[in-house]
Amino acid sequence: MLCQYIYTPWKIVILRLEEDLKQERITRFIKPEDADQKWYVVDAKDQILGRLAAKVASVIRGKHKAVFTPNMDTGDFVIVINADKVKMTGKRESQKEYFTFSGYPGGAKFRSFKELIEKKPEWVVENAIRGMLPKTRLGKKLFKKLKVYAGENHPHTAQKPIELSL
Repeated sequence: MLCQYIYTPWKIVILRLEEDLKQERITRFIKPEDADQKWYVVDAKDQILGRLAAKVASVIRGKHKAVFTPNMDTGDFVIVINADKVKMTGKRESQKEYFTFSGYPGGAKFRSFKELIEKKPEWVVENAIRGMLPKTRLGKKLFKKLKVYAGENHPHTAQKPIELSL
């Protein structure tokens, strides 16, 4: 068809090249059950809290996969062990404070990082990772894929988690 409108051979070649260069403009979506979800274990010993949280949140979200879709759960499960041995840079270990408010007058509480890492080390790591996930229904669903433990042991050996080095 292109030949009957164009009489010079060089224009035919140009039009054929343009046809070959056209790309499909279709966004590919996968079904949630088609996303291959793996289990990873991360050792937080001597890791910096923020850097650890950013990398773990990225794996939970699924950004490391080629099939990443922002509005779907395509991420993997992550187990964080040795949460009590996590570090912070500089003077942050002594200066960092966590704020909670009960909603009542005088219900404001300030707790230091050192105090919380002794009492609830899992909460410190969970809080850092939760802050890097979306603040939507999807974020709540993704947060359930995170398992944090203060010691070396975890009850998820049946899932055969893969060691993830950060």
